[in-house]
Formats: sequence, structure tokens, C-alpha cells
Amino acid sequence: QVQLVESGGGSVQSGGSLRLSCTASGFDLSYYAIGWFRPAPGKEREGVACISGGGEDTHYGVSVKGRFPITRDNAKNQVYLWMNSLKLEDAAVYLCAPRIGCYYRDFGGSAVENWGKGTLVTVSS
Repeated sequence: QVQLVESGGGSVQSGGSLRLSCTASGFDLSYYAIGWFRPAPGKEREGVACISGGGEDTHYGVSVKGRFPITRDNAKNQVYLWMNSLKLEDAAVYLCAPRIGCYYRDFGGSAVENWGKGTLVTVSS
């Protein structure tokens, strides 16, 4: 069973930083690209960032480009989202999910539909 668990969320001040982790179990993480998502007005979610299976290629949503680098460590079965210069509007539940690639609208190329509970990020002024 493909399973991903998010962690690392918390409360930070505006302008602060936070690192989110996505940990895989039950499969070889390198088989999949991994995307980070959050809820968005008018649709189920928006793609925040996406990284290819080998980590050589990354893509970002317009709203966070330049602020949230995505990396992965396949030996540890983990993908990270390094959140910097956090804004009030960044507050959300963040979720990670396996993708067949990062070249789809809003990183929508789903490998499997197995959304977890996510990890909550809150930002204070």
C-alpha cells in the first residue's frame, strides 16, 4: 500500500520559516514524483510544489515560487518543503501526494488517490 504521512507543521510569525516533511512507507519513493498541495478558493486544491522521482527537476506554483524550495532524500524515504518568508495567506493544511510526473496542470497527474490528513501551518502577524 502506498502511504505518505505529512509532518512538521506548526505556528510561526509572518516572515518566519518552517520545514514540512513527507515520509513514505510501503513502496520505493523514487518510483514517483511527489507534490505538495493546499486548499484553494474555488477548487479542491492548488499545487504548491512538485519534484521528480530522482530529484533533478522541480516545479512550483506561482503563489510560492522563490519562497518554498522542494527537495527529497530517497534514502530516507522523505520529501521536504522548505517554507520561507511566510505570509498570513500561506496558512493552510498542507498535503503531499504521489504523482506520475510534474508536467500536469496544478501537478494533477495522480499516481494514486490516497490523501492523508495533512499537516497544519498557521501564521501570525
